[in-house]
Order: sequence, then structure tokens, then C-alpha cells
Amino acid sequence: MDLKKFEVWFVTGSQHLYGEETLKQVAEHSKTIAKSLNDSPQIPVKVVFRPTVKSPEEIYAACQEANTAPNCIGIIAWMHTFSPAKMWIGGLRILQKPIVHLHTQFNRDIPWDTIDMDFMNLNQSAHGDREFGFMMTRMRLDRKVVTGHWQDAETLGQLNAWARAAAGWNDWQGARFVRFGDNMRYVAVTEGDKVEAELKFGYSVNTHGVGDLVKVINSVTDKSIDTLVEEYADSYTLAASLHKGKDRHKDLREAARIELGMRSFLEDGNYKGYTDTFEDLHGMAQLPGIASQRLMGSGYGFGGEGDWKTAALVRAMKVMGSGLPGGNSFMEDYTYHFEPGNNLVLGAHMLEICESIADGKPSCEIHPLGIGGKADPVRLVFNSAAGPALNASIVDMGNRFRLLVNEVEAIAPTHALPKLPVARVLWKPYPDMKTGCSAWIQAGGAHHTGYSQNLTSEHMRDFADMAGIEFALIGKRTDLYQFRNELRWNEAYYR
Repeated sequence: MDLKKFEVWFVTGSQHLYGEETLKQVAEHSKTIAKSLNDSPQIPVKVVFRPTVKSPEEIYAACQEANTAPNCIGIIAWMHTFSPAKMWIGGLRILQKPIVHLHTQFNRDIPWDTIDMDFMNLNQSAHGDREFGFMMTRMRLDRKVVTGHWQDAETLGQLNAWARAAAGWNDWQGARFVRFGDNMRYVAVTEGDKVEAELKFGYSVNTHGVGDLVKVINSVTDKSIDTLVEEYADSYTLAASLHKGKDRHKDLREAARIELGMRSFLEDGNYKGYTDTFEDLHGMAQLPGIASQRLMGSGYGFGGEGDWKTAALVRAMKVMGSGLPGGNSFMEDYTYHFEPGNNLVLGAHMLEICESIADGKPSCEIHPLGIGGKADPVRLVFNSAAGPALNASIVDMGNRFRLLVNEVEAIAPTHALPKLPVARVLWKPYPDMKTGCSAWIQAGGAHHTGYSQNLTSEHMRDFADMAGIEFALIGKRTDLYQFRNELRWNEAYYR
């Protein structure tokens, strides 16, 4: 995914009071900042300079144009001078794209020897941004405020996070996700209000019977299967039984047929992600294993057992993390290691962990699957890399959605795990195992998550703000007593 196809508009506010000469300087300074941001390797999207807005009409027109511009995913707003905020009411009321308030000024330092009132009138962001900030607060608008000089690395990093979140949010607008079959029977957390999700998030979720998918799978040609099987052999370490001429090679070909059929179905339907469930595989020879792993590797969202909320979240996280080292994957907290002083979580799933988080070359293997009643599925087996990571979950609370994030530290496995036939990752939850897991359960976090090696809680918080949903963070400084109080306060706030 090339995020440079997206634009964020750099919009500067002022007013006619200052005269043409001052406004020319405002425009030149704004062009300089916009160009610098656009040229910065820290900003993943294109930053486009827009003319200074100086009246309610100009502000309204700028916001209206941003709403309809297909490549515009948000606005960076800056008040170089004082811009009376009542002028902004109409524009902000109709604005449908995310906005970040950049509280900066053109000059880094005060020119001690030469500063005069002309300089003060031109460089009064400390004044103008407070006026602008009041209006957005008065209008109860969710937005990010970034304070600092526009050339500072920290400022650029915060704008980077916001721009990536805006790209993920933009990708959800009009997105389509397909469910092959229904949810796993009796499971609560994978359910949810799909109508409310479409109203709140902008994406739609609809079901196709597995038979619709099987029809496409059965139309896959032997020639295309031959090509994909060769790709498997080149990309992965094939188990001996899967090689051509061996007894399980036919199963590898069937896995390739499933992947090609699913990929074709998703492309033809313009879907950005999907779910399936081992309880509904009628007409399919095996549960999609390597297919789901590779489709996620191509950027699709995925959720097991009909978990459409996680499928959509994984897709958004893949967009947000595009171009960054590391990957994003569907994940499940599977089992614990309670060794004193070395508590760990083993994350995995039956099959479907994305190859983007693999540490080294995956192994392509075939093993029995004890549930589902189908043939042994082919899957990629690997360990995940060590390093900082996070788990995120979208929770349907009935009256609202909650985005829950736990920061974790992935650990390199110290044991070989020779009999565990699935991809896996080990991590230590922050702030510690007992607090992290207890807080997650107190917040109603799902057992399915989006796991990320390249996003931070800042990305996820910005994303939640754009969606207008609750955000709850379990991190290094989380205190369980305080966290539970935050949940109670949030319950009152959202009631």
C-alpha cells in the first residue's frame, strides 16, 4: 500500500485585519512549512499547501472541498495569526475528515534584539491557536493537538502517527467485509451490531454462503494451481510430504486452489477482508490455513470464527502500518506460562497467523486439525520476532464501541516447540502479567485481537478519536485500581 497517494491539506487561518503585506508573509511561511512536511521522510502521506483562509466563507468552502476530495484524508490546521474562531463554526460543523491542530510557530526562537510589534502581530500562534482550540472544544470535536516547532522530530513523529491513523480511517469508509458463513455458535465476543458499525465506522459487513465461495474455488484452473504451488516451494521450506510426487502433494494443491478461489472472490467483490469458521466449511476440503495467512500478507483483514470486528481492525492496522518494518496479524491469546519471574503469553491460532510477522523463512507444513471434521489443512509454521508490540481489540459494549489496547514486549522463544504445528508469538504484557491480563478482562477485551509489531498506542488512540469511540490503554504505567475507575467513569460519560 502506497500511502503517498493520500493527501492531508495544510490549512492556515488568519483574517483580513492584518493587511496584504502580512497575509503574503503568512502564505509564504505556510508554504515553507507544508513543503518541509511533505519532503520529510517521517510523514508518510502527501502534504498539500492550501490558501490561507480569512473569512467564514473561505473556511466553509475549504472544509466542503476537503469532504469531497477523494484523496484528501484529513486537515492539518494552524493559526499563524489570530483567526476569530466564530468564523470557523460553519466549516467545522460540516467537516467530515479528521483534523489535527498543529500548535506551532514559524520561527523557532524569539529574535531578542530585533523583536517589535510587527513581529508580534505576525507571529502570534500562541494567541491564535488558543482561540481556535476553544471553538473545537466548545463544539465537542475530537481532534489531536500537536504542540512543538514544525521541524522538531517529536512533532513530526506525532504528525506521522496521526496521518497513518487517518489513512486507516479513510480506508474504512465504504469498505466491504464478507463473512463466509456465520459466527461460531454460542460465542459472544465475535457477535456485534453490524448496522451500528456501519453507521459509526463507515464499512459494511455482509454474509455469503460458503457455497458461493466453493463455486469460485471449483472454477480454479490446474495451470494457476501449478503456478502458485511453485511460488510456495520458492517462498517457504516445504515439508517433505508436500513435495511433488509425495503422498500429501495433492493436499498442497487443494490449499492452493482454496487460496486462488478466495483471492478471486475477494477481488471480484472489492472486499478488504473476510471471516470464516471451521463450523461452516460445506464443500471445502480443508479449513483455509495458508490461504488466510497469505491473504493477510497481501493486506486483507481476517477474523476467525466469524469475527468481523477483528477482520476490519486488522485491515485498518495493516493500512496504518504500511511501509513500516514489521507486520500486523490476526491473533489470539492461547495459553499462559506462569513461571515465577518469567510470566508469558503464547499467542497463536488454529492456523491463521499472518506471515508478515514471521521471524525468518516460514515452514509450509500439513498437520491434523482436531476440530472441523475436514481434511488436514496446510499452514505456515514460524516464530515471531522479539520486540515491542501491541494487541488491540474492538469491543461492542452495547451502547458504544471500545478500542482496547495492551502494550506488550514480544520475546524470542527459548524452546524449540517441535510439536506445536502453528505459527506463534510469545509476549510479556505490560505492566506485568497479572495487571495486564486482569485489566484486559475487566475491560471486556476479546480473545481475538489485532497484533502489531509496527504500530504504537498513539496510532490507535488517534484512530479511536477519529472514529469517536472510547479508547482504553493498558500500558507500562497502568494501575489496576485506577484503570477500573477509568472504565467506570467512561461508563458514565458514554451513558
